[in-house]
Amino acid sequence: MTDLHHETGHARGFANDPVYFDANASEPLRPEARGALIRALDLVGNPSSVHMAGRRARSVLEETRERIAACFGADPAGLVFTSGGTESDGLALHALGAGRRLLIGATEHDAIRRAAGPGAAVLPVARDGTLDIAGLEAALAGPGGPALVCMMAANNETGVLHPLAEVSDLCRRYGARLHVDAVQAAGRMPLSLAVIGADSMAISAHKMGGPKGAGALLLSSLVDRFILAPLIEGGGQERGRRGGTPAVPAIAGFAAACEAACTTLSSQSRLAGLRDRIEQAARTAGAVCIGADAPRLANTTCLGLAGRRADVQLIALDLAGFAVSSGAACSSGKVAQSHVLAAMGLPDLAGSAIRVSLPWNVQEPDVDRFIEAYMSLARSGRPGLAA
Repeated sequence: MTDLHHETGHARGFANDPVYFDANASEPLRPEARGALIRALDLVGNPSSVHMAGRRARSVLEETRERIAACFGADPAGLVFTSGGTESDGLALHALGAGRRLLIGATEHDAIRRAAGPGAAVLPVARDGTLDIAGLEAALAGPGGPALVCMMAANNETGVLHPLAEVSDLCRRYGARLHVDAVQAAGRMPLSLAVIGADSMAISAHKMGGPKGAGALLLSSLVDRFILAPLIEGGGQERGRRGGTPAVPAIAGFAAACEAACTTLSSQSRLAGLRDRIEQAARTAGAVCIGADAPRLANTTCLGLAGRRADVQLIALDLAGFAVSSGAACSSGKVAQSHVLAAMGLPDLAGSAIRVSLPWNVQEPDVDRFIEAYMSLARSGRPGLAA
């Protein structure tokens, strides 16, 4: 089969694949990342070895560390390579949250919610999905000592952006630490650890068009980065902050994806235009565009159809030739309610919303065909099959 993504930049992987509109789950691999990954596969040495082969691998590892840090306004010495966003979030909570109260947003990803545990205080959000700043300040001013605030830059289900500048200012005022989960936002909007003023930031390669299995935790000079307690013990890799042999080929692809994504941010306006076309059509068919009144990622729309189960919509669209997703996970034949939409005060839509997230290589004809299929689904319950 012909790999159409590699040759044409199309939003399909192979010729018989559905049109892929699930970029927030994982972006298609960028050609720059593919090339860097393949070249690095020939590096036989372990970057911890002192012989020439090991030094070559170490050289690539440190070069990529510098390149990724430069994309996000961070110091290379404060970049810890991980296996992805979930591990980066877990490491941040483990290392920076010791002895501190944990404050997490109500719409945070499960990587944060589960790592924080049931003892964390949950910060409310407004109906548009943005953080309630007054609620954050009240929590920071409350008893219990200094806090670690965990706040995502962009929500994975709705694309809604949180007011990070205001959050950071409040954290500094009350002596709190701030961890930013930037997994969805990185490569889709300008992001700088230094400008935000956060203590740490999590990013992941495959959300930017890199290979799966690589991520990073970026640490600012505001924290002691060199005695960071590791989440994974090992042989002292990553300056003792994360054990295990680094996945050098995946990390090489990670750096290439970062640079490609961060140097083409102007393309986000094209994605916003295509997203807006989808939303305009969806509204005419009776759908609710969730979070549309708030600042959002350009590629993301969350469409709610009251009374239409999300899993039924996903299956119908998949049969019609489109890969989209839902914030609500299906388990044992039941649709779980989206905690994100419930926190936004939309419980009636929490089990009937789908997420359409456009990839970097989306093509306009695919958007046209999706609009036709979605409107047919919304009006009759059965979309026309994609050609």
